[in-house]
Amino acid sequence: MIKTLCNPAISKNNHKPIATFVFAHGAGAGMTSEFMERMAENLSQHNIQVVRFNFAYMELAEELGKRRPPERADKLLAHFSQVLEQIDPALPLFIGGKSMGGRMASMLLPESKAVACICMGYPFHPPGKPDKLRTAHLEDIKKPVLILQGERDTFGTREEVTSYDMSSQVQISYLTDGDHSFKPRKKSGVSLEQNLDEATKQTVSFIQRLI
Repeated sequence: MIKTLCNPAISKNNHKPIATFVFAHGAGAGMTSEFMERMAENLSQHNIQVVRFNFAYMELAEELGKRRPPERADKLLAHFSQVLEQIDPALPLFIGGKSMGGRMASMLLPESKAVACICMGYPFHPPGKPDKLRTAHLEDIKKPVLILQGERDTFGTREEVTSYDMSSQVQISYLTDGDHSFKPRKKSGVSLEQNLDEATKQTVSFIQRLI
């Protein structure tokens, strides 16, 4: 039992898992959001055991039925570290998350036992503030990082991200016309389901290549 988690969600299927992916939520929606649920289910179908959890502020927000802002990064990282300490080490470990959760995972990656990190919708900068970059730690990161990014994500569009200086260990894959949750516009000719399937395919391929 992971004691730091109030209600951990562990996705499994009937086949032996090939890896564990600890999947952290974004700032505004917890581990049971539609995006988190769908990606966890998709990945579990490829024999990846997905462990989701709520950060403490999100657990409290859900208990009170009232939105709360995220805690400081140091508290989020400490909680994430506690979760990782209680993960069964028998399987290769990967960490990552949606938006803020992915950013925290990438910050924790160097000191963790994780093989690599997968970020889904990385918050490169706050919307409308492209000068406030959150990429310093990605410039010299030594472990592999996969960033799955919607092409028109307001936290970092394809046009913006291609100009950033990042380590050769950082691989970026773009989802066609996707927003921060990979949702494309109807006129793109691509559906959300197709982008989520592509994100799943990229994640599975990344994990399989590293184990």
